[in-house]
Amino acid sequence: MKKTNVMVMMAVLFFTHVFGQLQVNRNDSYIIKQDSLVIAYSKTTNIVFPNSILSVDRGSSDVLVQKAKGVENILQIKAAQHDFTETNLTVVTADGQLYSFVVSYNEQKPILNLVVGQKTSISKHPGSTNAENEAELKSYSEVVFYEKEKLRNVKDNQYNIKLQLNGLFIHEKVMYYRVKIANNSNVSYEISQLRFFIRDQRKAKRTASQEIEINPLYIYNDIEIVEGKSEVCLVFALPKITIPDKKYLSIQLMEERGGRHLELQLKNKKLMQLAVLPAL
Repeated sequence: MKKTNVMVMMAVLFFTHVFGQLQVNRNDSYIIKQDSLVIAYSKTTNIVFPNSILSVDRGSSDVLVQKAKGVENILQIKAAQHDFTETNLTVVTADGQLYSFVVSYNEQKPILNLVVGQKTSISKHPGSTNAENEAELKSYSEVVFYEKEKLRNVKDNQYNIKLQLNGLFIHEKVMYYRVKIANNSNVSYEISQLRFFIRDQRKAKRTASQEIEINPLYIYNDIEIVEGKSEVCLVFALPKITIPDKKYLSIQLMEERGGRHLELQLKNKKLMQLAVLPAL
Protein backbone atom coordinates (compact mmCIF):
# COMPACT_ATOMS: atom_id res chain seq x y z
CA MET A 1 0.00 0.00 0.00
CA LYS A 2 2.82 2.34 0.92
CA LYS A 3 4.66 1.43 -2.28
CA THR A 4 1.59 2.33 -4.33
CA ASN A 5 1.32 5.75 -2.65
CA VAL A 6 4.98 6.50 -3.37
CA MET A 7 4.51 5.62 -7.05
CA VAL A 8 1.43 7.84 -7.30
CA MET A 9 3.28 10.75 -5.74
CA MET A 10 6.22 10.27 -8.10
CA ALA A 11 3.87 10.26 -11.08
CA VAL A 12 2.18 13.45 -9.87
CA LEU A 13 5.57 15.16 -9.44
CA PHE A 14 6.70 14.02 -12.90
CA PHE A 15 3.63 15.35 -14.71
CA THR A 16 3.72 18.56 -12.67
CA HIS A 17 7.32 19.11 -13.80
CA VAL A 18 6.54 18.37 -17.45
CA PHE A 19 3.46 20.59 -17.43
CA GLY A 20 5.50 23.37 -15.85
CA GLN A 21 8.09 23.06 -18.60
CA LEU A 22 5.39 23.24 -21.24
CA GLN A 23 4.04 26.39 -19.67
CA VAL A 24 7.49 28.00 -19.78
CA ASN A 25 8.09 26.94 -23.37
CA ARG A 26 4.74 28.30 -24.44
CA ASN A 27 5.81 31.71 -23.15
CA ASP A 28 8.86 31.72 -25.45
CA SER A 29 6.65 32.77 -28.37
CA TYR A 30 3.87 35.32 -28.65
CA ILE A 31 1.58 36.90 -31.23
CA ILE A 32 2.28 40.45 -32.38
CA LYS A 33 -0.87 42.55 -32.21
CA GLN A 34 -2.36 43.51 -35.56
CA ASP A 35 -3.87 46.95 -35.98
CA SER A 36 -6.78 47.65 -38.32
CA LEU A 37 -6.18 50.24 -41.03
CA VAL A 38 -8.91 51.58 -43.30
CA ILE A 39 -7.82 53.44 -46.45
CA ALA A 40 -9.43 55.02 -49.51
CA TYR A 41 -8.73 55.61 -53.20
CA SER A 42 -9.15 59.39 -53.21
CA LYS A 43 -7.64 60.17 -49.79
CA THR A 44 -4.16 59.65 -48.33
CA THR A 45 -3.63 58.00 -44.95
CA ASN A 46 -0.62 59.06 -42.86
CA ILE A 47 0.98 56.80 -40.23
CA VAL A 48 3.49 58.38 -37.85
CA PHE A 49 5.96 55.89 -36.34
CA PRO A 50 8.05 56.52 -33.22
CA ASN A 51 11.26 55.79 -35.16
CA SER A 52 12.46 55.95 -38.75
CA ILE A 53 11.12 53.41 -41.23
CA LEU A 54 13.59 50.75 -42.42
CA SER A 55 11.39 48.51 -44.57
CA VAL A 56 7.82 48.18 -45.82
CA ASP A 57 6.13 45.06 -47.15
CA ARG A 58 2.71 45.20 -48.83
CA GLY A 59 0.53 42.14 -48.96
CA SER A 60 -0.95 43.31 -52.26
CA SER A 61 -0.17 45.74 -55.08
CA ASP A 62 -3.68 47.16 -54.47
CA VAL A 63 -2.03 49.28 -51.76
CA LEU A 64 0.28 52.19 -52.63
CA VAL A 65 2.86 53.31 -50.06
CA GLN A 66 5.60 55.91 -49.85
CA LYS A 67 7.50 57.80 -47.20
CA ALA A 68 6.49 61.43 -46.77
CA LYS A 69 8.97 63.59 -48.64
CA GLY A 70 11.77 64.95 -46.46
CA VAL A 71 11.03 62.77 -43.42
CA GLU A 72 11.79 59.19 -42.44
CA ASN A 73 9.12 58.14 -39.94
CA ILE A 74 5.87 59.02 -41.74
CA LEU A 75 4.34 56.52 -44.16
CA GLN A 76 1.68 57.62 -46.66
CA ILE A 77 -0.82 55.04 -47.91
CA LYS A 78 -3.74 54.97 -50.34
CA ALA A 79 -5.66 52.42 -52.40
CA ALA A 80 -4.53 51.68 -55.97
CA GLN A 81 -8.05 50.58 -56.90
CA HIS A 82 -11.57 50.67 -55.50
CA ASP A 83 -13.00 47.89 -53.31
CA PHE A 84 -9.83 45.78 -53.10
CA THR A 85 -9.73 42.54 -51.12
CA GLU A 86 -8.55 42.91 -47.53
CA THR A 87 -4.75 42.64 -47.29
CA ASN A 88 -1.93 43.42 -44.88
CA LEU A 89 0.99 45.80 -44.39
CA THR A 90 4.20 45.18 -42.43
CA VAL A 91 6.59 47.93 -41.33
CA VAL A 92 9.96 47.59 -39.59
CA THR A 93 11.47 50.64 -37.88
CA ALA A 94 15.05 51.58 -36.99
CA ASP A 95 14.66 50.44 -33.37
CA GLY A 96 13.93 46.89 -34.55
CA GLN A 97 10.16 47.03 -33.92
CA LEU A 98 7.74 45.28 -36.28
CA TYR A 99 4.29 46.76 -36.92
CA SER A 100 1.54 44.73 -38.58
CA PHE A 101 -1.69 46.12 -40.07
CA VAL A 102 -4.77 44.51 -41.60
CA VAL A 103 -5.71 46.87 -44.42
CA SER A 104 -9.29 47.24 -45.69
CA TYR A 105 -11.12 49.64 -48.02
CA ASN A 106 -13.72 52.27 -47.20
CA GLU A 107 -13.98 55.30 -49.48
CA GLN A 108 -16.28 57.18 -47.12
CA LYS A 109 -14.62 56.61 -43.74
CA PRO A 110 -10.87 56.03 -44.07
CA ILE A 111 -8.39 56.59 -41.24
CA LEU A 112 -6.57 59.73 -42.31
CA ASN A 113 -3.94 60.04 -39.57
CA LEU A 114 -2.61 57.39 -37.21
CA VAL A 115 0.16 57.70 -34.61
CA VAL A 116 1.72 54.44 -33.38
CA GLY A 117 3.92 54.28 -30.28
CA GLN A 118 4.70 57.28 -28.11
CA LYS A 119 7.37 59.30 -29.87
CA THR A 120 5.90 61.53 -32.61
CA SER A 121 8.83 63.72 -33.68
CA ILE A 122 9.94 63.66 -37.31
CA SER A 123 13.40 62.20 -37.98
CA LYS A 124 15.54 62.66 -41.07
CA HIS A 125 17.79 59.59 -41.03
CA PRO A 126 16.43 56.16 -40.03
CA GLY A 127 19.66 54.73 -38.66
CA SER A 128 20.92 57.86 -36.97
CA THR A 129 20.10 57.07 -33.37
CA ASN A 130 22.90 59.36 -32.16
CA ALA A 131 25.31 61.98 -33.43
CA GLU A 132 28.29 59.64 -33.23
CA ASN A 133 26.66 57.08 -35.51
CA GLU A 134 25.68 59.74 -38.05
CA ALA A 135 29.21 61.19 -38.00
CA GLU A 136 30.63 57.74 -38.80
CA LEU A 137 28.21 57.23 -41.70
CA LYS A 138 29.11 60.65 -43.04
CA SER A 139 32.86 59.94 -42.81
CA TYR A 140 32.62 56.66 -44.74
CA SER A 141 30.25 58.24 -47.28
CA GLU A 142 32.83 60.95 -47.97
CA VAL A 143 35.47 58.27 -48.58
CA VAL A 144 33.13 56.53 -51.04
CA PHE A 145 32.27 59.82 -52.76
CA TYR A 146 35.94 60.40 -53.71
CA GLU A 147 37.01 56.76 -54.13
CA LYS A 148 38.30 56.01 -57.65
CA GLU A 149 37.27 52.34 -57.76
CA LYS A 150 34.17 51.89 -59.91
CA LEU A 151 31.40 49.37 -60.52
CA ARG A 152 30.62 48.92 -64.21
CA ASN A 153 27.60 48.11 -66.39
CA VAL A 154 24.85 49.13 -63.95
CA LYS A 155 23.09 51.99 -65.70
CA ASP A 156 19.90 53.20 -67.36
CA ASN A 157 19.91 55.90 -70.01
CA GLN A 158 16.59 57.39 -71.18
CA TYR A 159 15.12 60.80 -71.99
CA ASN A 160 18.68 62.28 -72.03
CA ILE A 161 18.95 61.31 -68.34
CA LYS A 162 21.56 58.79 -67.22
CA LEU A 163 21.28 56.93 -63.91
CA GLN A 164 24.31 54.89 -62.93
CA LEU A 165 25.51 52.91 -59.93
CA ASN A 166 29.27 53.37 -60.34
CA GLY A 167 30.47 52.37 -56.89
CA LEU A 168 29.50 49.79 -54.28
CA PHE A 169 31.31 49.44 -50.96
CA ILE A 170 30.88 47.88 -47.53
CA HIS A 171 32.13 48.50 -44.01
CA GLU A 172 30.91 46.12 -41.29
CA LYS A 173 27.08 46.09 -41.49
CA VAL A 174 26.63 49.08 -43.81
CA MET A 175 26.74 49.09 -47.63
CA TYR A 176 27.48 52.31 -49.51
CA TYR A 177 25.96 52.88 -52.96
CA ARG A 178 27.51 55.63 -55.11
CA VAL A 179 24.90 56.84 -57.61
CA LYS A 180 25.53 59.27 -60.45
CA ILE A 181 22.77 61.18 -62.23
CA ALA A 182 23.67 62.95 -65.47
CA ASN A 183 21.21 65.36 -67.09
CA ASN A 184 22.15 65.73 -70.75
CA SER A 185 18.99 67.64 -71.60
CA ASN A 186 18.32 71.37 -71.43
CA VAL A 187 15.50 70.86 -68.93
CA SER A 188 16.33 70.62 -65.23
CA TYR A 189 15.46 67.33 -63.51
CA GLU A 190 13.67 67.66 -60.18
CA ILE A 191 14.02 64.47 -58.12
CA SER A 192 10.78 63.22 -56.61
CA GLN A 193 12.34 60.13 -55.06
CA LEU A 194 15.31 57.80 -55.36
CA ARG A 195 14.40 54.57 -53.62
CA PHE A 196 15.72 51.03 -53.13
CA PHE A 197 13.50 47.93 -53.32
CA ILE A 198 13.91 44.16 -53.27
CA ARG A 199 11.47 42.80 -55.84
CA ASP A 200 10.40 39.54 -57.42
CA GLN A 201 11.84 38.90 -60.88
CA ARG A 202 8.49 37.56 -62.01
CA LYS A 203 5.10 38.00 -60.37
CA ALA A 204 1.87 36.34 -61.37
CA LYS A 205 -1.05 38.74 -61.66
CA ARG A 206 -3.05 37.24 -58.80
CA THR A 207 -0.28 36.65 -56.28
CA ALA A 208 0.77 38.96 -53.47
CA SER A 209 3.38 41.56 -54.35
CA GLN A 210 6.65 40.82 -52.54
CA GLU A 211 8.23 44.26 -52.61
CA ILE A 212 10.38 45.36 -49.69
CA GLU A 213 11.75 48.89 -49.51
CA ILE A 214 15.24 49.33 -48.07
CA ASN A 215 15.53 52.82 -46.62
CA PRO A 216 18.87 54.64 -46.36
CA LEU A 217 20.57 55.10 -43.03
CA TYR A 218 22.26 58.21 -44.40
CA ILE A 219 22.44 60.16 -47.68
CA TYR A 220 25.56 62.12 -48.58
CA ASN A 221 25.24 65.09 -50.95
CA ASP A 222 21.45 64.78 -50.92
CA ILE A 223 20.13 67.08 -53.66
CA GLU A 224 16.70 67.74 -55.17
CA ILE A 225 17.47 69.20 -58.63
CA VAL A 226 19.92 68.23 -61.39
CA GLU A 227 20.28 71.24 -63.64
CA GLY A 228 20.37 70.85 -67.43
CA LYS A 229 23.73 69.81 -68.91
CA SER A 230 25.12 68.80 -65.51
CA GLU A 231 25.67 65.75 -63.34
CA VAL A 232 25.65 64.97 -59.63
CA CYS A 233 26.90 62.16 -57.42
CA LEU A 234 25.16 60.90 -54.26
CA VAL A 235 26.13 58.25 -51.72
CA PHE A 236 23.48 56.14 -49.98
CA ALA A 237 24.36 54.22 -46.82
CA LEU A 238 22.03 51.21 -46.46
CA PRO A 239 21.87 48.23 -44.09
CA LYS A 240 23.85 45.24 -45.38
CA ILE A 241 21.71 42.96 -47.56
CA THR A 242 21.95 39.95 -49.84
CA ILE A 243 19.33 39.18 -52.45
CA PRO A 244 17.42 35.86 -52.43
CA ASP A 245 17.03 33.74 -55.56
CA LYS A 246 14.44 34.97 -58.09
CA LYS A 247 14.63 38.50 -56.69
CA TYR A 248 16.60 41.62 -57.56
CA LEU A 249 17.51 44.98 -56.08
CA SER A 250 15.75 47.86 -57.82
CA ILE A 251 17.07 51.43 -57.63
CA GLN A 252 14.24 53.66 -58.81
CA LEU A 253 14.61 57.32 -59.80
CA MET A 254 11.38 59.30 -60.32
CA GLU A 255 10.88 62.84 -61.53
CA GLU A 256 8.71 65.33 -59.68
CA ARG A 257 5.73 66.31 -61.85
CA GLY A 258 7.29 64.56 -64.84
CA GLY A 259 7.59 61.25 -66.65
CA ARG A 260 11.36 60.75 -66.90
CA HIS A 261 11.58 57.73 -64.59
CA LEU A 262 14.58 55.37 -64.60
CA GLU A 263 15.44 52.11 -62.86
CA LEU A 264 18.53 50.02 -62.15
CA GLN A 265 18.30 46.29 -61.46
CA LEU A 266 20.96 44.33 -59.58
CA LYS A 267 21.06 40.61 -58.95
CA ASN A 268 23.05 39.12 -56.09
CA LYS A 269 26.01 38.31 -58.37
CA LYS A 270 26.54 41.99 -59.16
CA LEU A 271 25.92 42.97 -55.55
CA MET A 272 28.82 40.76 -54.47
CA GLN A 273 31.26 42.80 -56.57
CA LEU A 274 31.54 45.36 -53.80
CA ALA A 275 34.78 46.70 -52.33
CA VAL A 276 35.60 46.53 -48.62
CA LEU A 277 36.34 49.85 -46.93
CA PRO A 278 39.22 49.94 -44.41
CA ALA A 279 38.54 51.17 -40.90
CA LEU A 280 39.01 54.92 -40.50
